[in-house]
Amino acid sequence: MSGYLNRVQLIGNLGRDPEVRSTQTGKTVVTLVIATSESWKDERGNRVERTEWHRIVIFSEGLGQIAEKYLEKGSKVYLEGKLCTRKWQDQSGADRYSTEIHLTPYNGVLIFLDSRRDGDPAAATTTSDRRGGATGGTGGASNLDDEIPF
Repeated sequence: MSGYLNRVQLIGNLGRDPEVRSTQTGKTVVTLVIATSESWKDERGNRVERTEWHRIVIFSEGLGQIAEKYLEKGSKVYLEGKLCTRKWQDQSGADRYSTEIHLTPYNGVLIFLDSRRDGDPAAATTTSDRRGGATGGTGGASNLDDEIPF
């Protein structure tokens, strides 16, 4: 096989509200912090839980706008992106590394797994289309019957 694959899929909860920043070129970048947890029983029968924290960076304008508008701390989401490690220097000049999941135009997917708190089911699901925009769905609840011509 001559191809390569760099794809991450996560289901988790936001640890804080989305953080919105602008690049030097004026593009909007939205950062999410997602918690994923797993639990099991140890050899003594005690329940053990481990939480991993993931930094998600949304470079897609459409997904970023929707995440900023509808997501908040505690929101449950499914996302797909690519794993990226970036190198930076701390205040003392030492090299540091951060691993992030990037949702980019054409490749990022973000699906809301909670219904909106204000009761609007139309924003329950959001994914990127292949042009980097965002499309919405209802995640199962549908009011499309009125638009079907038969």
